[in-house]
Amino acid sequence: MAPQEATDWAGAARPEWAGWRLDRVLVQLYPGYSRSHLQSLVEEGRVLLDGAACAQAARKLRLGQRLQVSWRAPQHEVPFEPEALPIDILFEDGQILVLNKPAGWVVHPAAGNWSGTLLNALLAHHEPARLLPRAGIVHRLDKDTSGLMVVAKTVASYHALVAQLAARDVGREYMALCHGRVEQAFSVDAPIGRDPRSRVRMAVVAGGKPARTDFQPLAQEAAASLLHCRLHSGRTHQIRVHAASRGLPLVADVLYGGRPLAGLQRQALHAARLQLRHPLLGQPLSWAVAPPPDFLAAAASLVGWSGGGLAEGL
Repeated sequence: MAPQEATDWAGAARPEWAGWRLDRVLVQLYPGYSRSHLQSLVEEGRVLLDGAACAQAARKLRLGQRLQVSWRAPQHEVPFEPEALPIDILFEDGQILVLNKPAGWVVHPAAGNWSGTLLNALLAHHEPARLLPRAGIVHRLDKDTSGLMVVAKTVASYHALVAQLAARDVGREYMALCHGRVEQAFSVDAPIGRDPRSRVRMAVVAGGKPARTDFQPLAQEAAASLLHCRLHSGRTHQIRVHAASRGLPLVADVLYGGRPLAGLQRQALHAARLQLRHPLLGQPLSWAVAPPPDFLAAAASLVGWSGGGLAEGL
């Protein structure tokens, strides 16, 4: 088993963190990890402020302090093993990797899917990934959503990409097939949180996290529409929830009220374009990728869309 520890991050605390609790800063640096795990790193003396261990998660940072973290993965991540699985790589250098994820591939191990995931493949593809939080995965796609993802290959790039995502500087554009005819562009600006009636669903709920999605129709017929979707935030199931909240569930998205149509058996959602700044060099980068055959076939059948002009359409 490869070690799951590393001196992971060190640098001057950002000016906006002045006055923040230490555990709040750690949540910003390691999104997706539980606060209890991050607090345990503090209790174990793995978090240093100005070179000295800080044992209090509630300690408030001062402007200019230096923060260092000696990372330890949570227990449930320790067994993750490298697996030599094929990755459809569109771009790779020493800092980042951009891939086209197929529908049906789980991104991160969890109950019921402890192997065969993208994380397992990354551990085999890039050996230093074992020292990165979540093997460098900074954002996810649902299992049955296809399309573009970016993965960090270094600690510095991981934190730079997390910061870009938090600042909403990463452009993420999707294509979706929904039930119903949509003739005009619209936006949904509504908070998203856990559905109080079902733990497996998200919903528009008071007190949820702010979320906004812009929708623009690309083609439509009486029963279905092809939508261009632009995210302004990155909440779990955001496009699916916002579309369903307007009575426009995605085709085959059974969880949110969609029905299979035109042979499509998984939610009709594809991450078609990704835009970001290179985390080391700073130059703008952009990728676009066409939907997979099952999506294209359904779009042709339901709204007569042939898949041409992807870049222009988005």
